[in-house]
Amino acid sequence: MKNKITRSILFIIAGFFLLNNSFATESKRDSAKVYKVNYWVTGSIDAVGVASALIAMKTIYKKSDLTPADLLTLNKNNFSKFDQRAFKQDPTKVNIWETNSYYAIGGTIALPLLLGFDKKINKQWKDIALMYLEMHMITLAIYDWSPMGPSFVNKYRPMVYYDQLTYDQKKSGLNKCGFYSGHVSTTVASTFFMVKVYSDYHPQIGWKKYLLYAVATLPGLWVADMRVKALKHFPSDNMVGLGMGMICGIAVPALHKIKNKNISLSLFSNNGASGLTINWKPDL
Repeated sequence: MKNKITRSILFIIAGFFLLNNSFATESKRDSAKVYKVNYWVTGSIDAVGVASALIAMKTIYKKSDLTPADLLTLNKNNFSKFDQRAFKQDPTKVNIWETNSYYAIGGTIALPLLLGFDKKINKQWKDIALMYLEMHMITLAIYDWSPMGPSFVNKYRPMVYYDQLTYDQKKSGLNKCGFYSGHVSTTVASTFFMVKVYSDYHPQIGWKKYLLYAVATLPGLWVADMRVKALKHFPSDNMVGLGMGMICGIAVPALHKIKNKNISLSLFSNNGASGLTINWKPDL
């Protein structure tokens, strides 16, 4: 499985370079840019993001194993009706659903490559590719290091509640990484980024962009369903991942948008205190 995932990532990276080269002639034409990308800043964020992800992996993978005493304290009744669905799955099919979820997320990450075939967008393809990588690094950093992520939260995955599974299957410290779903956040961040970029280059679509956002939610819901069936997450874990992915997928392109009138900076002074405020009204 690890080799298949590695090959998928390599194909995606190769795709970015191939598209960039194939559209190189058109990129030289004068066109109004929608986004401004500072290569030094974005490149630094990407580099720090990769290093941060490697460090976080070591932190997460060092979580101590669950003990038999830990498992005895578990109580399914502590969960809401919404999350009770996680206890109604077939544990014999865990590996199938987990594998399918990896294929689904890999395919979704590659979807924004389709933007390169748009005549308007491919003229700024290199900037968008860097911005896309930056978005994923930020999404991953929030998952890894925010107080809501597995580096700070120990929430058991649904699989540890299943009596049909052996102790060896349930004891891994990684089964403390139930909150929140990084797979879902990454999936939705990819599709929402795609819609945000497309709608910024095609403002004439108007309200129809909200239909595109609705469609962009479907892959995330699909992956969320598979992660529940794989006994990796409760539905509420997936919903938080869904929300985080939406925010990152929209926010990063919005912050790079040229002449974004929805972002304003101002100084304040009150009762001897002073500072800087940033106001942002997201333009979906």
